[in-house]
Amino acid sequence: MKRPTTFLYEQTDDGVATITLNRPERLNALTFDVYRELTDTFAALRTEIDVRVVVITGAGRAFCSGGDVHDIIGELFNRDMEGLLEFTRMTCELVRNIRALHKPVIASLNGTTAGAGACIALASDIRIASEAAKIAFLFVKVGLSGADMGAAYLLPRVVGLAKATELLYMGDFISAQEAERIGLYNRVVPGEQLAEATRELAERLTQGPAFALAKTKELLDREANMSLEAALECEAQAQAICMQHPDYREAYEAFVGKRDPRFE
Repeated sequence: MKRPTTFLYEQTDDGVATITLNRPERLNALTFDVYRELTDTFAALRTEIDVRVVVITGAGRAFCSGGDVHDIIGELFNRDMEGLLEFTRMTCELVRNIRALHKPVIASLNGTTAGAGACIALASDIRIASEAAKIAFLFVKVGLSGADMGAAYLLPRVVGLAKATELLYMGDFISAQEAERIGLYNRVVPGEQLAEATRELAERLTQGPAFALAKTKELLDREANMSLEAALECEAQAQAICMQHPDYREAYEAFVGKRDPRFE
């Protein structure tokens, strides 16, 4: 995989890839180049067999404050409809690639999370946050639709339609504690504990059955618009496939042998 140049990328021997947005002086605001490299990196991670879990976080006091006011928003005024669509489709491609990556993605939210940053966090599978990680889907604050980068699709599925409507209509920041209360954040920890808590979660996931976790993520997405009957059949087929995978026998033999499983 081509190593990115607009953010930090680290891959450990235990299968954790960490993406760190690295413009702390700009609260990790996204540029066109960062968008493009993030999009391409998540696509490339599909075939990185040594990566089992992906963590995305930010340097400094923010996770990501959204699109850079000068480098993106100002420049967009010079584009026609075709040029604007080129950009908005790229931002949506980033979310598509995060969801299409059949590996757990953890958003480790170290601070301010806003706009496109909130959408990246939302597209991730698990959100673990510092107590300082306030969040806002603030698109309406700048005259744009709250439905951006999949927010109107994903957010109601995470927090419910009523709360999602409020967050997307108002565009206000909510605290980490409120985000956890409504189910947007899975867990909130003191800031000094975030890195350790994220690492422990990532390591636990790397020790799980990668094939089964991939199937789980796939079905969570596929079943969102299925009938119950279609979902039950989908799950029956997926489970039968998992039962043919070596991880299933390994889990059984580990249980019988009273040891921890060693999954592929």
